[in-house]
Amino acid sequence: MAEPRPDAAAGLLSDLLRGLVRDVADYPEPGVVFKDIAPVLADRAAFAAVVDAMVGRVGAGQVDSVVGIEARGFILGAPVAYHAGAGFVPARKKGKLPGPTLDSAYELEYGSAVLSLQADAVLPGERVLVVDDVLATGGTAAAAVDLVTRMGAIVVGVSVLIDLTFLHGPDRLPGVDVHALLAY
Repeated sequence: MAEPRPDAAAGLLSDLLRGLVRDVADYPEPGVVFKDIAPVLADRAAFAAVVDAMVGRVGAGQVDSVVGIEARGFILGAPVAYHAGAGFVPARKKGKLPGPTLDSAYELEYGSAVLSLQADAVLPGERVLVVDDVLATGGTAAAAVDLVTRMGAIVVGVSVLIDLTFLHGPDRLPGVDVHALLAY
């Protein structure tokens, strides 16, 4: 039997993930359709495939740190960091991290927030991958990229499970390699 081509493997992964992601209407606010990835996380084959695909995009040993964005970016970012041979850095909502922090305000599709990193979380020149579950308007990812670059580190990319393409999130990340496993 012939080995699957990389594009065929990506298609198989996409089909698997699409079968697991659930739409939840009117959550967290009326009019919003929430993409629930809990079934993807609960399925050991799907979860492993997501982590492998995110690591495969940058290559093991090619990043120094993975910044995972609160909260579901923690769930994906920590195993990506482990398998990439990198450290894990949590990007949290303002007031959730001890010690000195750098903050970046951003707009969400239904509000605004402030993202923080500990001031010594990444070092100048480090290669950093930013990981989250969903890229919507791009505000959260742009805030994480802003924090990492203000610390003098190099953002090698943003990797997400889902890109909500109708919200044009990558437009908020000019010059950044954005990779999504699924697009809606």
